[in-house]
Amino acid sequence: MTTKTHTAAAPANAAPRQVLCFGEALIDFLHSGIQPQGPLQLPAYRQFPGGAPANAAVAVAKLGGNARFAGQVGQDAFGDFLAHALSAYGVDLSLLQRHPTAKTALAFVMLDESGDRSFSFYRDQSADVLFAPAQITADWFAAKPIVHFCSNTLTDDFIANTTQQLVQQARAAGCLVSFDVNLRHNLWAGAKADRDCVNQLVQQADIVKFSRDELQYLAQGAASEDAYLQQSLQAGCQLLLVTDGAHRIDYYQSSYDDAAQNSTIQNSTMLNSTMQNHTSHKDTIQPPTVQVVDTTAGGDAFMGGLLYSFSCLPTDHQAQHGLIKNGLIKNGLPAGGLLKACIEFATACGAVTVTRPGAFPALPDLSEVLGALAARQVEISPLLPFFPTATIAPTPSSVTTTVF
Repeated sequence: MTTKTHTAAAPANAAPRQVLCFGEALIDFLHSGIQPQGPLQLPAYRQFPGGAPANAAVAVAKLGGNARFAGQVGQDAFGDFLAHALSAYGVDLSLLQRHPTAKTALAFVMLDESGDRSFSFYRDQSADVLFAPAQITADWFAAKPIVHFCSNTLTDDFIANTTQQLVQQARAAGCLVSFDVNLRHNLWAGAKADRDCVNQLVQQADIVKFSRDELQYLAQGAASEDAYLQQSLQAGCQLLLVTDGAHRIDYYQSSYDDAAQNSTIQNSTMLNSTMQNHTSHKDTIQPPTVQVVDTTAGGDAFMGGLLYSFSCLPTDHQAQHGLIKNGLIKNGLPAGGLLKACIEFATACGAVTVTRPGAFPALPDLSEVLGALAARQVEISPLLPFFPTATIAPTPSSVTTTVF
């Protein structure tokens, strides 16, 4: 099948748009082995900085983006460690708060033989969940950042109200809102996420990422998963992404026009909703095969890569005109071949990350991602002109298995 690709030159020296990540920064104690001592087998843990929104902020910064983190840690050694780590990777910490009495949240991460993880959280009344609505001010949104959050700031009424306030103010200021669902059921009362609460935020976001399991959980009560996705698009979501470990990534974009359809590449289908004749476009991407070491930050790397790529695109209408005309930008988001390139880029970010342990240190820089894409001969040419820099790394060594 022949692909029709439109390209456009990026504005000279265009600075990436700010990406504002809100939520938890915490300590990941990653299980690193067993140390025998007498009759005991003592688990060993290594301390890493983490927390999904913090990981996403570092992912953006390491790629060369303009990342800002808003959250709260304790006035303790762990909080100092996180502040230093975020700063070391170039994240703007002007919105990082320090709670005078509450402690920094901790998570113990256990890895199985395939590198997949399970979590045990120490987060009861920790500093991150005590972030108050009054701490959010209008100046957060003055630069029209892309605002990103996860469901771990919905786990009790207080922090959920703060997150609602964040989203409402971001939308009122005309910001794009990104939501990585990232459910951790053991953080919720009764070890079960509040489906209604999460779905309210899904329908208020422009960009939403689910895992396949999360989609199945949140779609309970809908006629089908496809019906749930169509309802979310009708509510105002513009882009829905469904990841599934080593399996394909499905993504859905709202209301394509003819130009966007013409620039779409193979394996695409049009889904016709029965509700109000609403249409959406579905496409898929297959993650690459890699040797998995640790999946802890794979999804956050994916989101960071996606938001970084979006942040490099022009925002003023004059600069967007040619892209809109060619169907490559719709409602402020990339479409067609440009969107596919952004998602391929994000997928490569996740794939590189899971080959290394930890969160912040595992996240790749731009040259590593572009090198991995070049080694697999993955085409992202519609996106490349918009990157501030584009240094290709050496071809990485061969790899053997998959997942993130």
